[in-house]
Amino acid sequence: MLIIDSPSHNAFFNIASEEYLLTKFPTEDIFLLYINAPSIIVGKFQNTLAEINLDYVNENNIKVVRRMSGGGTVYHDLGNLNFSFHTLLGGYDFMDFSQFTSPVLQLLKDWNVPAKLEGRNDLLVDGKKFSGNAKLARSGKMIQHGTILFDSEMSVLSDALKVNPLKFLDKATKSNRSRVINLIDYLPEGTTIEVLKQKLIDEILKGSDNGQIYNFTDEDIQAIEKLVKEKYETWDWNFGFSPNYNFKKAIKIPAGFIEIHLDVEKGIIKKAKIFGDFFASKPIEELEDLLIDEKHDIENLNQILSKTNITDYFGKVTVDEILELFK
Repeated sequence: MLIIDSPSHNAFFNIASEEYLLTKFPTEDIFLLYINAPSIIVGKFQNTLAEINLDYVNENNIKVVRRMSGGGTVYHDLGNLNFSFHTLLGGYDFMDFSQFTSPVLQLLKDWNVPAKLEGRNDLLVDGKKFSGNAKLARSGKMIQHGTILFDSEMSVLSDALKVNPLKFLDKATKSNRSRVINLIDYLPEGTTIEVLKQKLIDEILKGSDNGQIYNFTDEDIQAIEKLVKEKYETWDWNFGFSPNYNFKKAIKIPAGFIEIHLDVEKGIIKKAKIFGDFFASKPIEELEDLLIDEKHDIENLNQILSKTNITDYFGKVTVDEILELFK
């Protein structure tokens, strides 16, 4: 088994590295560890905008990246350790999460922490979740990856994932917000996330006959960064890949009450309808037509509305006020 400690805190890089390793080592067992700077990791089949607090995410420069596996949306920061097992498909029951969470439970048992696997894929202590896990099968391999909340900023986690459920109507699976807890209060005084990481590496080495440390080469890093540019930091992957959804929002501003309804397919607005008690000197249908086939993306919509005399449609308003409709 190859044991890899990622040198990067960039979520785009670390999520891309999981895909890269499938092709780099098609038959090797791999154990990958990484710590991300503040970021939100979205399950492959989720509607990104319905999972995140977009205003908060943008204001705090939190990266948003879609992963290859299903499951729910999670928040990562420098107080969160992430682990990823890669093995040949067929060697283990795909729906059994116990095999690759047992090293985590064992090292915590050594610290007298009463952690256990509960439900399908969560690790809990005192009834509160500190680790969520997900799986995927691809290219003849299985990947199981999970999080370990060590000393994460819980208030940021809560605010970043706080979404108004009334905005979206879709069939995408929504994340189940469990009660979560940091492990730091259960561990010996002075334990750092680096100590936890090394303990986990030691646990893997102890249980592996042929475990060895592997460091990314310059060639590996260049290939991963290429994958980041082409896929993992793109709007098309992180937002456009989302399932189809209907979006609606209403605002009350000095110019009046305004409500918008959008039908969105793969991140692209296909239908738009605007209602309200505002006064327009031009048909509102003209503005609705301008939105068709545009990305449901605030930066893109800002460019469109900034080139349009929106006072013709709403009276005395600003672009920023109208942009609030789309968030």
